[in-house]
Amino acid sequence: MLNLAVAGAKIAFGFWSGAVSITSDGFHSLTDSGSNVLALVAMRVAGRPADRTHPYGHRKFETLAAWGIFTLLLLVIVEVVQTAVARLSSAHVPSVTALSFGVMAATLVVNVLVVRYEGRAGRRLGSEILKADAHHTRSDVLTSLAVIAALAGVRVGWTALDPLAALLVAVFIGHAAFQIARDASDILADHMVLDTADIQRVVAEVPEVVGCHQIRTRGSADHTFLDLHVWFAPATPLAEAHRLSHVVKDRLRATFPALADVIIHIEPPPTETTSGVVLRKT
Repeated sequence: MLNLAVAGAKIAFGFWSGAVSITSDGFHSLTDSGSNVLALVAMRVAGRPADRTHPYGHRKFETLAAWGIFTLLLLVIVEVVQTAVARLSSAHVPSVTALSFGVMAATLVVNVLVVRYEGRAGRRLGSEILKADAHHTRSDVLTSLAVIAALAGVRVGWTALDPLAALLVAVFIGHAAFQIARDASDILADHMVLDTADIQRVVAEVPEVVGCHQIRTRGSADHTFLDLHVWFAPATPLAEAHRLSHVVKDRLRATFPALADVIIHIEPPPTETTSGVVLRKT
């Protein structure tokens, strides 16, 4: 609701005053409201437990929502750039008054409060979508500061600063879009989440383990899947190796709470050179 109120105030005042920078910033804020709706829907779906058709759970719906935010940002960029370029070629002079600065200052305060709230909530919950939305709203704070500076320039006669500020708004939006797309792409492309050396260090804490290799992680920072091959001495009974694998798994989960699942393949040490890490001689 706060984002919607901020967007409405900027858009209405932007059209009334003829300041394209304020209108563009308003459309930027409007995408925050759309992002909030996507976030609520995605978090509701993503929170569902794993089922027969989604054995890995539904967390990637958060990633799909992040792509939805990215798409909204691209649409806003196109609109802002088109409007700003058209205004640069015209002789229109926007009406900049004390009320202009008052509206921008008030909406700026609201945005700062929203960023702080969403940032803390995203870190506390480890939510990918909340952190993406906080990034988006943070860019709105920066663009509002740029618009205020441009309005001050227009007030003293530099009218070109109004459409130029709108173009700067597009740059800020583009930066936020890039960050969101990059993070979402890493998850969809199964980019490595945890450092391999950190996992090897935890596995080495179990004395009976000889070594490990084929360490792979994927998922998001708050919902990670891990699988690896762990070596035990050839004479280790299967039941004992199975028990020890659970010891390894418990230590990994204690060290990395974001692990949603750990799959351990039990193996004897290889007889030929591999890329694995030998922790101790058999």
